[in-house]
This record gives sequence, structure tokens and C-alpha cells, in this order.
Amino acid sequence: AMAAQGGGDGGGAGRALPPHSPSGVVLQTVEMHTGGEPLRIIPRLEAAEQAAAAGLSLLSLRREVAARHDHVRRALMHEPRGHAGMYGAVVVRGGAAADGAHLAALFLHCAGYSAMCGHAVMALGRFALDYGLVPAPTRPETAVRLRCPCGPVTAFVPWDGHRSGNPVRFHSVPAFAAATDLAIDVPGHGKVVVDIGYGGTFYAFLNAEQLGLDVCSSKTRDLVSAASAVTEAVKKQFKLHHPESEDLAFLYGTILTDGKDAFSEEPTTNICVFADEQVDRSPTGSGVTARIALQYHKGLIQLDQTRTFRSSTTGSLFTGKAVKATKFGNYNAVIVEVSGEAFYTGTATFTVEEEDPLKHGFFFK
Repeated sequence: AMAAQGGGDGGGAGRALPPHSPSGVVLQTVEMHTGGEPLRIIPRLEAAEQAAAAGLSLLSLRREVAARHDHVRRALMHEPRGHAGMYGAVVVRGGAAADGAHLAALFLHCAGYSAMCGHAVMALGRFALDYGLVPAPTRPETAVRLRCPCGPVTAFVPWDGHRSGNPVRFHSVPAFAAATDLAIDVPGHGKVVVDIGYGGTFYAFLNAEQLGLDVCSSKTRDLVSAASAVTEAVKKQFKLHHPESEDLAFLYGTILTDGKDAFSEEPTTNICVFADEQVDRSPTGSGVTARIALQYHKGLIQLDQTRTFRSSTTGSLFTGKAVKATKFGNYNAVIVEVSGEAFYTGTATFTVEEEDPLKHGFFFK
């Protein structure tokens, strides 16, 4: 990829890459979005594959990449190559990380590494088929087995024999209600009542009305600061527990809703604010998973009742339904199916020049 190559544009010779330091990184990515939420896929990261080949589990690999290769995340998620709303996934093949799956994935965002990401799973399902990661895809739909830090996830992807299609649906790890009707004191807002649901990662949920806001019409800035205040307050006032790993016992964000939790054919709108005040452009796959688990737990929906969830930022839609009751540790849990549409937006080659003082990116909010 380093050599000069003939350009097809009017016969002028073109270079494959811009000039870059011989020791500087070159990162190839596949760009996608699901419901407006970006996904910058890194199909191969040598350091991650070597660590996986050495037998590291996916959770350990997540720690290893965070500790030793975080410059890759910063370079691709932060400006000038990314932005405050960028999201990414490192694809890991083989080794203990993939463990019987077609691929494993590490999820990246502007503040660090997530345990689960539904919008990414839908995009990665298509990517796995189109880029030949699944040996013998079947028509009309192929099951793509992914290993995520939270556990095994299966995406079901339309396949016509040549290329993948939409909608993509996925079944995640068991989802459950971690707490309901929890009274939390939020500085600047007083007492509010939240539910905490797990859908591969933990979220706090509440009707935006409790904060004097409307999820559909309030300024995004106001929704974001209120949701962040809730996240901080819950972290201080409630201890989370995960049945399998304390690595997963963290609150990822807060999802403000329109309060329409009872079953209805009408869409219910929400906005998810996660990590460091990052706003999900999609309805949030892991959030829909957790919200369905809460609605099922409260008896507001039955198995196989499909609900539609709308993102208040882009208006994009996901559907969700509980398909099976199960146990997860001591929790009564459900397997949730989430469905949405993922699209390709391009491919990119990013270079890093050693002498660039901002080579590893900067975060500006």
C-alpha cells in the first residue's frame, strides 16, 4: 500500500497514500451508520489479534487495548479524524477472543470502551457477510455469531447470494431489570424516580418530564446536561451488580423517554446520552434491549409483542420485542430481539505523521 501506483484519472500518476512517516500508523476503515449513529470499523488491528492469539479473553483484551493501544481509539474517534459523536469497532478474528464466533468486536467511543453496542452489531452483521467473514452464508438470511465484551450475540442478516441487506435483527445477552422505581437525588433537579435496565450494558431510564423537559421538543443541550446529571447521581447513589463480571458493572448512560412504556402500536421516543455526554443518533440497540426488559418485568408487554422506538435526534426507528424468558444469575431475564437498518457510507485510509503534534487527536465538545 506504500508504493506509488498509476492513477486512473486522466493518466496522471497518483500515490496510494498521502506522504506519511515511515514509522507512522496507516489505518484502513470501513464506514457505516445504523439509524444515523456512525460506526467506523477497523477490520484488523494487529496488536489486538496478537493478544487474542496469545489466549486473552475479550474482557482482558479490552483492558489490554485500553492500556497499551489507546492512541488508535483517540486517533480515529477524536478530531480531526473523528468528532465528539463518533463510534467505532475493532474486529478481532480467531484466538480466545472469538471463541467459536465468526468475529469478536471491541467497541470504541470518545471516552473509552463499551461492553455492548446494538447499532454496531447490526452494522457488523452486514460487514461480516460482505467481507467474507462468514464461510458459507445462507439465503434468505444468515446467522452471524459475534462475541462482544458482554458475551455472545447473534445477528440475523438478509443475504441474496451476493450482498447483505436490511433490516438486520439481533439477539443479545439476557436482559434484565436491575432496579425499578429507584429514588435518586439529582443536583439541580431534586428527587427523580428511575429504572435501571441491563441490555449488555446498564442504563438509567426516566421520563424527561420528571426533569421538566420534553424528549421531542426540548433543546438537545438541555436534555444532554440533565441526562448526564442523572448518570452522575445514579453512579454515586446506587451500586450496580453484574452476575458474571464486575468489569461489566458500570452505568453506561441515561436514556430519557416520552414515558410511553405501556404496549402500543405507536412509536415511543427516547434519547440516549452515554459515555462523556455523547448523544446516540440512533434509538440505541442496547438501550432498546434494556427498555424492553424493563417493560416486560413490569408486565407492560408480553413475549413477542413488538414495539417501535424512535430516536429524538434523527427520527430513525428500531423495533424490539422480548422473545424468550430466561434466568441470568439471580435475575429473571429475557432474550430481546432488536431490529434496524445499517448502511455503508464508504471506506477510508487514515495516516499518521509522527511529527504532527495533534497526531493522536484531540477531544473538543
